[in-house]
Amino acid sequence: MKFSGSIHIPILDRLAAGQALVPMLLSYRRRPDTIVLALPRGGVPVAYEIAAALELRLDLMPVRKLGLPFHDELAMGAIASGGVRVLNRDVVKMHGVDEATLDSVAQRELQELQRRERVYRGDHPLPDLRNQQVILVDDGLATGATMRAAVRAVHSQGPARIVIAVPVAPNDTITELRREVDEVVCPFVPEWFTAIGRWYVDFSQITDRDVIDLLQRAWQRKLHGRAESREVTDAPTSTSRH
Repeated sequence: MKFSGSIHIPILDRLAAGQALVPMLLSYRRRPDTIVLALPRGGVPVAYEIAAALELRLDLMPVRKLGLPFHDELAMGAIASGGVRVLNRDVVKMHGVDEATLDSVAQRELQELQRRERVYRGDHPLPDLRNQQVILVDDGLATGATMRAAVRAVHSQGPARIVIAVPVAPNDTITELRREVDEVVCPFVPEWFTAIGRWYVDFSQITDRDVIDLLQRAWQRKLHGRAESREVTDAPTSTSRH
């Protein structure tokens, strides 16, 4: 098994990926102005481990890849909440994708993005990202299209700082993203990159149920923490007044 920085390759699973990223993000531990945003679905287990270990809030940044109609794994762009759309223009041009095809794919993926927002969030309020330090997390990057869409969606909300944290990504993608954010944390940057799943032992699909369960656990932990804080704050002191 290969070891690179703070991560073993191949990565055991997404939980191990999140745990490996924790030591690289310790400066954000327990910061009330910091929030971890997961890119669903694969980024949610990774982000959950980070948020739990660092005692940070966890939420979602819904994004959808725009895959080529005849090769869905190859991203020609991505969309994110708030009407954000980014394109890999080289891919679009190379494969001769016309505007009508692009719009058709984008509309289909928008419907899925909106469905996921409804299913995952329910009535849980959207996070306020103004003046916040935002840590965007995924289980890995290939072209970086979905992460760029997420970054632009966050930028539009006026954060204080944007950090990207992923376990594995190619060097050219990391280089491009560093121009758009304040910090990129990525312990493994292979010289030859193919699919993200190649670097995992277990890269099984994450289900809607998995996402909902992890989010509910994180949100309940946050609520319990608030209740405990209020109990401590409101408790009478042992010092008597004379």
